[in-house]
Amino acid sequence: MRDDTCFLCKRNRHAGRLETHHIFGAAMRAKSEALGLTVTLCEQCHRTGEFAVHRNARTMLYLHQYGQRKAMEENGWTAEDFRRAFGKNYLEE
Repeated sequence: MRDDTCFLCKRNRHAGRLETHHIFGAAMRAKSEALGLTVTLCEQCHRTGEFAVHRNARTMLYLHQYGQRKAMEENGWTAEDFRRAFGKNYLEE
């Protein structure tokens, strides 16, 4: 992933402020950070737009599924291993 481009809309940092989004937040935020499960998003895709990850369940699910696939691939985990680590299998939705 490139840190100078929004992961979702591909806008670059010159078009506005980019922010780091932890794919699995709240109680799993530290685990997301440790495993590199973050993406760079523009403000609109992160917080303010109609389809912003913090406002749109479908966008959130898309990132959860991406994060799960990435975690499984990079750690050699099965879906069950991921569920044990994060409490849910997002690929079954």
